[in-house]
Amino acid sequence: MRTKSVTSMGALHPILFFAVMYIVVLFFSIFICSSLFYSCKSSGARLAKKTTVPVKQQALPVQVSTAVVLR
Repeated sequence: MRTKSVTSMGALHPILFFAVMYIVVLFFSIFICSSLFYSCKSSGARLAKKTTVPVKQQALPVQVSTAVVLR
């Protein structure tokens, strides 16, 4: 009379769990990294126009030299 039976699936459960989790995480990391890469390198980012407003430049004070040049 058997009181206890052990299946091979029960013994492989931790290994299968980590293998499936590795594949899922690998898929999501590739998806996230590629979407970030393509969003940074998209053509729309290069076509965005930057509007700049010209700033008035104030004249710098000019120092007049009082030195006499002899020829």
